[in-house]
Amino acid sequence: MRIGALLGISSGDNPDDIVDQARRYEAEGYDSIWTAHAMGRGFMLTDPFVALAAVAAVTQRVEIGTAILQLPIYNSTDIALKALSVQQLAGGRLCLGVGAGSTEVDYKIHHEDYSSRFLSFETKLDELRQIFNTGAVDEQELSPWPSVRGGVPLFFGTWGKNVFRAATEFDGWIASGMHRTPEQCADAIVGYRNAGGSRAIVSTIRVDGATDLGEFKTLLQGYREAGFDDAVVMLMPGAPEPSKIVRLL
Repeated sequence: MRIGALLGISSGDNPDDIVDQARRYEAEGYDSIWTAHAMGRGFMLTDPFVALAAVAAVTQRVEIGTAILQLPIYNSTDIALKALSVQQLAGGRLCLGVGAGSTEVDYKIHHEDYSSRFLSFETKLDELRQIFNTGAVDEQELSPWPSVRGGVPLFFGTWGKNVFRAATEFDGWIASGMHRTPEQCADAIVGYRNAGGSRAIVSTIRVDGATDLGEFKTLLQGYREAGFDDAVVMLMPGAPEPSKIVRLL
């Protein structure tokens, strides 16, 4: 099983914080680096595409991705342009985790209707796929570079009945290790694999100052035995050193 890390919350005091994290994770053997996406929670997160562009510029090997981007609150053409741009900068290492989100404040900040987020997600997803597949918006050609034609791999951050859809319509599935128990994740991946799903990622597995490394190793082994391909950790203040976490696998 591969191991990845979510970029930590920055205080904003150190302009090198994101690139320092990225360099360290890659040097210590992490396989991937991800951005979370949230607003209005009492702290600020760097825009996902800005953060990933910075990560792409200072790394060579790690995969980079969004876990997850709340697609309905954005213009799909803007997302396509940003995703294709970061994909070119990263040399093909970007994957785009998308979902509808589950927190109303993110929608209020963008003046978008939270109650219609699922319908909006379908519209934006169709538009994004059209741009990736054709390189155009309606009849207006975006002229993407040959290296990024075809777009970016799409992973569905979802739960419940949509896990089947992640298996059949997306390049992979992102499950939440924060909002679901390991047992729930293990049960869900059975249906995902039975439906033909390929890559399965469990993300946002919290690690903090109270985390026992022995117990956490058992947790990671459980995800691996359940069949997950990737585990993405979220290192909180006071958490064990990243090198200690990656050595557990």
